[in-house]
Amino acid sequence: MAATELRGVVGPGPAAIAAPGGGGGGAGPPMVGGGGAGGRGDSGPGSGIAPGTVAAVAAGGPGPGAGGVAAAGPAPAPPAGGSGAGGSGSAREGWLFKWTNYIKGYQRRWFVLSNGLLSYYRSKAEMRHTCRGTINLATANITVEDSCNFIISNGGAQTYHLKASSEVERQRWVTALELAKAKAVKMLAESDESGDEESVSQTDKTELQNTLRTLSSKVEDLSTCNDLIAKHGTALQRSLSELESLRLPAESNEKIKQVNERATLFRITSNAMINACRDFLVLAQTHSKKWQKSLQYERDQRIRLEETLEQLAKQHNHLERAFRGATVLPANAPGSAGSGKGQCCSGKGDVSDEDDENEFFDAPEIITVPENLGHKRTGSNISGTSSDISLDEQYKHQLEETKKEKRTRIPYKPNYSLNLWSIMKNCIGKELSKIPMPVNFNEPLSMLQRLTEDLEYHELLDRAAKCENSLEQLCYVAAFTVSSYSTTVFRTSKPFNPLLGETFELDRLEENGYRSLCEQVSHHPPAAAHHAESKNGWTLRQEIKITSKFRGKYLSIMPLGSIHCIFHATGHHYTWKKVTTTVHNIIVGKLWIDQSGEIDIVNHKTGDKCNLKFVPYSYFSRDVARKVTGEVTDPSGKVHFALLGTWDEKMECFKVQPVIGENGGDARQRGHEAEESRVMLWKRNPLPKNAENMYYFSELALTLNAWEAGTAPTDSRLRPDQRLMENGRWDEANAEKQRLEEKQRLSRKKREAEAMKATEDGTPYDPYKALWFERKKDPVTKELTHIYRGGYWECKEKQDWSSCPDIF
Repeated sequence: MAATELRGVVGPGPAAIAAPGGGGGGAGPPMVGGGGAGGRGDSGPGSGIAPGTVAAVAAGGPGPGAGGVAAAGPAPAPPAGGSGAGGSGSAREGWLFKWTNYIKGYQRRWFVLSNGLLSYYRSKAEMRHTCRGTINLATANITVEDSCNFIISNGGAQTYHLKASSEVERQRWVTALELAKAKAVKMLAESDESGDEESVSQTDKTELQNTLRTLSSKVEDLSTCNDLIAKHGTALQRSLSELESLRLPAESNEKIKQVNERATLFRITSNAMINACRDFLVLAQTHSKKWQKSLQYERDQRIRLEETLEQLAKQHNHLERAFRGATVLPANAPGSAGSGKGQCCSGKGDVSDEDDENEFFDAPEIITVPENLGHKRTGSNISGTSSDISLDEQYKHQLEETKKEKRTRIPYKPNYSLNLWSIMKNCIGKELSKIPMPVNFNEPLSMLQRLTEDLEYHELLDRAAKCENSLEQLCYVAAFTVSSYSTTVFRTSKPFNPLLGETFELDRLEENGYRSLCEQVSHHPPAAAHHAESKNGWTLRQEIKITSKFRGKYLSIMPLGSIHCIFHATGHHYTWKKVTTTVHNIIVGKLWIDQSGEIDIVNHKTGDKCNLKFVPYSYFSRDVARKVTGEVTDPSGKVHFALLGTWDEKMECFKVQPVIGENGGDARQRGHEAEESRVMLWKRNPLPKNAENMYYFSELALTLNAWEAGTAPTDSRLRPDQRLMENGRWDEANAEKQRLEEKQRLSRKKREAEAMKATEDGTPYDPYKALWFERKKDPVTKELTHIYRGGYWECKEKQDWSSCPDIF
C-alpha cells in the first residue's frame, strides 16, 4: 500500500506514514511458515526464508519485499529509509507483541505489512535473512478484542493473537490492515477478471502490441483489396449488363449470364474471407491477454521456484556452518580456536529459542554422515607438499614397491564451497550423463574403477566355487551381489565419466588370484564393459549402461545390463541385474543414498533362482534401515534357503525346514525362529582411519588410482583431471576436464564427418569399435553385449600399446 493512501486515513503524524524506501524484492516459495496449531509460527518448515521472497509469493506474483520504515512502537519516529535495495517501501512496519504459548506468553516481534501480506521477524535486523511467518490478508479476518489486542486469522490454518503498546497504535495497525486487505481483495478480483495485465513484462506487452498491429495492418490490406474487388466487380457486372442489352446471338447472351453469375459469386466469397479475417483479429485480441497471462504465470512460477530453492540452499549452508561453529571441539583439534568461536556466536542468533520442539530434519538420522568438524584445509594439504601426502613424489619413490605395498591414504578432500543449485536448477528431468559437471561433484575415481570395486569381496566367489551344492553356491553369489552396494552407503560424490576408449586394469593375480579389465565401449549412451577372471575357478563379466535423472529433490541412477558369473568346474552360469540407486536431498539437507528394487539371480544350468528384495527406506517403517531379504528356490519353486540382512553391513542365511501346517500342508519356518542356525555369509570390512576425509573410500578404493607401471596409455590412473583432483588442485582439474571433453567432442565430430562422407561416396564405413571387447549376442540371455575378446594381458606383457588411441 502506498504511503499516500495511508496518510489520509490514519493521520498526518510521522508515526502513521510509511515512507517509501528500499524493498527487498524477489519471488519466494508458495508455502509459508507460521500459524500452525494454536497460532504458533516462530519456527518450523516456513522459517528461514527471506522476507521479500515470502511476501511476493503469497501475493501470487512478484512484488516488493520488506523495506521502508513506518512507526515503531508507541514512540513515533520519522522515516529513515528502506532496508533493502530497489522496489517500493512497505505500507507499515513496527513492533507488536505476538502470543506464542502459555509458558512464554506474548513475545515482542517486528511486523511488516506489504503488498497485502503481514510478515513478522524476531528483530528488524532479521528481515535480511529469516522470516518467521506470513499471512495473506486477502483471505484473512481481522477482529478487535479490546483496547490493545486484535486477532488475524485466515480460517484456522494461521491465527495471530497480537497486542499493541497502546490503543492508538492498535487502531493504526487495524486501519492499515483493513485497507491492505481491501486492496488485496480488489487486486485479486481484478487479476481474475482482466487477466492480470500488470504481471506481463514490458517486453511481452510490446511484442504483443506489435503482433496485433501487424495483424491489423494485414486485415486493412485485405479490406482494401476487398474494396477494389467490389469496385471492379461492379464495373464488370455493368459491362456485362450492357452486353446483354446489345442484340447478340442467344448463345452469346447465355455465356454473358454465366460470367455475370461467377463475378457475383467471387465478390461474395471475397467479402466472406474479409469478414473471417476480421473475426480472427477480434478473437486474437480477446484471447491474447489470457494466453499471455498463462505464459507469464508459468515463467513467474519457474523464477519463484529457482529463487526459493537457491535461498533455501544458501540458508541451509549458513545453518550448517553455524552448527559446525557451535560444536565443541577438542582443545588440540585443528581449527578449534578463533573462527570456530565466532561461528558459534553468530550461529546462536539465528536459531529459534522459542519453539525448540518444532525442530525438523531434512534427512533421517539413521543415514546421517559424520562431518569433519572444525577441520580446516591448509595450503600444504591442498598442494600436496608434505612428504606423506605428495603423491607425485610418493609414486616415484615407491615405484619398485607398488606390487608389494598398497597405499592406505590419499590427500584429504579440500573444503571447497559450491553453489549446487546454480548448476542443478537447469538439470531437472534431464539425463545427467549429457551435462558437464565440475569436479566439485566428483570423487577421484572413474566409473570404470567403481565397477571394479564390485570385486572387493571376491572371496565370496572363491567360496562359491568350492561349493558342491548348487543351492548353497547360489547363497554365496547372492551375498556377493549385495556386497557390491556396501561401498555406496556414504559415497555421495559421483565418479568421473570415462572417456570413450578409456580402460582400467586391476591385476591382483599374485595376491588374490584374479585380474580385471574395464573399457568404456560407448559414450552416448555411456556404457562400460567389464571382465574379471580368477584362477580360483570363476569368471565375472558385465556391460553396464548408466542412466540418471535429476528429479529436483532426488537423483535416480538406473544401471541397465546383465551381470554374468560362470563357475569353471561345474559350468553353472548365473545372471542378474542391478537395482536403482537414489541420492536424496540434492538441494537442501544432508545427502543420503538408498537402494531399492528386486534382483533375480538365475542359474541357467539348473534352473535355481534367488529373489532379493531391497526394501526402500521409509520414515514410517519400523524395519531396520537398508534391509535386504531373499529366498533361494529350486526349479519347482520350493524354498530351500532364506537370506536376510542389510546391504551396508552383512548378509546371513538359514536353511528352511518344512514343518506341518494347521491344515496338514507344509509351512516354512520363519526367520526369527531359526536365529541360532543362521550362517554369516558376508560382513562389511571396516572403513580405513579418517575415511570421512578421503571420500569414504574403502581399503580397495584407496589403491585403485595409485600409479602402476606398465598399464595401457588409456588407463584411468593416467587421466590428468582425475589426478589433479585427487591431489587437491580442483581449479586446474576443472580446466583439464574441459580440455579433455572438448578433445572428445572433436574426435566424435571427426568420426561423424567421416561416416557422412563415406555415405555420400557409397563406400563402406566401420563405426567405432571397442579395442578389447567385441559386441555380439550373448548365448545365454540373447542380448547384444560386449564380451572380452582377449589380448590385453598379452599386449601388457610385450608392452605393445600401438593400437591404443590417444585420449588424454
